[in-house]
Amino acid sequence: MERAATRILVIDDEPDVRRAVGLTIGLQEPGWEVLAAPNGEDGLDLVEAAHPDAVLLDLQMPDADGFEVLRRIRLFSDVPVVILTVRDDELDKVRALQLGADDYVVKPFGHLELLARLRSVLRRASGHVATDEAPFALGGLRIDWPSHHVLMHGRPVRLTSTEYRLLELLARNAGRIVENDVLLARVWGPDSQGDTDYLKAYVHRLRVKLEADPADPRYLLTERGAGYWMPRSLAAPDGQARG
Repeated sequence: MERAATRILVIDDEPDVRRAVGLTIGLQEPGWEVLAAPNGEDGLDLVEAAHPDAVLLDLQMPDADGFEVLRRIRLFSDVPVVILTVRDDELDKVRALQLGADDYVVKPFGHLELLARLRSVLRRASGHVATDEAPFALGGLRIDWPSHHVLMHGRPVRLTSTEYRLLELLARNAGRIVENDVLLARVWGPDSQGDTDYLKAYVHRLRVKLEADPADPRYLLTERGAGYWMPRSLAAPDGQARG
């Protein structure tokens, strides 16, 4: 049987949530396929076996909480993950983003909003560029645009689709500051402007993966109160904040 064009996996122990998400997607996106798992272990098995295009993940489940499930997903998959949870706590949001979540939606949520967020992460995950574009090189960092491969000193760096989009936007604007609201709008969508938790969490994740010392970054620099930037060379200009 031919695979559906888009496959969404819902990992949530609440049958009503799984049913509601399935009905909403069925009405608005009838070509999509919805898979469901009532717990974290079954969800992990489906991520590995079914290769969904995106995952909707609850944080509170009986066997393994969503943070642990997310951590384990990121050990083997870069699939976009949207958190669905009743926990509207800033620390929970930051923790989920630092573990690799692509978005965070608090229950109860509007189903059209959820679909919009799903479409947004799917667009980011499927972005393409011209195949003849020269790679980006800065110190030990190399970005191959067509393949989305990122190397540091010749070694592959695994990035989620959101991490890659943020890095790409900064690299394509190397040498100039990209304002916080511009980064948020371009990477997470216009409704995310002002939500700097997303941005701080993902810059931290990128620094951990790319920097020799994330506390003293050389590649991903901060312009305090304004935004972030990457230098054209590793000699940062005088007077600019570096961390």
